[in-house]
Amino acid sequence: MTSKTTEQQALETAARIGGTRGEATWPAALAVVAAIVLQILLPQRLVPGVRWVLPALEVALLLPLAIGSRYRHHTESSRARILAITLIAVITFANLYSLVLLAYYLVHGGKAGGHELILSSIDVWLTNVAIFGLWFWELDRGGPGARTAPKSEDPPEFLYPQMQNPNLAPKDWRPTFFDYLYVSLTNATAFSPTDTMPLSIRAKALMALQAVASLLTVALVAARAVNILS
Repeated sequence: MTSKTTEQQALETAARIGGTRGEATWPAALAVVAAIVLQILLPQRLVPGVRWVLPALEVALLLPLAIGSRYRHHTESSRARILAITLIAVITFANLYSLVLLAYYLVHGGKAGGHELILSSIDVWLTNVAIFGLWFWELDRGGPGARTAPKSEDPPEFLYPQMQNPNLAPKDWRPTFFDYLYVSLTNATAFSPTDTMPLSIRAKALMALQAVASLLTVALVAARAVNILS
């Protein structure tokens, strides 16, 4: 009994330093919760359907992932990854829907509700950062679970500075969710890659889509602000 407990403690220690039990799920779960809260804060006219339907569906998809395991591991079932991708896709659909309506109201809405629309634009932009951080994290090299495999066969889809210069990080370094979230933030801010470059067509397409959505949001907000001030 004692040796089993010792073995469990050793596994948990290895997990904390990026070893046996894989990558912690709580950072990504927090990003999902933040995206759901931001969606709830949007005005009704920018929300698809009844306000609480999509957030309720997103929470229903998140709960099994949050309760099931605190770590993503290469031995996880395909069902867990399908559930995670479905959750991110639902949030993405809701945010793109809100962005399209937001663009319409910013262009055709006159001066009425201008301040509300500008605040909603910030909401949509922040959700955009969270969503694409989740996409990058979930898709790179087969997902966070597959990346914990001793020898992953999937080539990296993002080239981090730590991968180019071994002196910048420990030998067993691999990107975590915060690394992908940072890539998303810089891409949404600069409208292009900064220190981390996309390598695959899928990664380039995702970063291009995010940059266009971010640029559209910022441009429309700037035009709306000028309209209000004038």
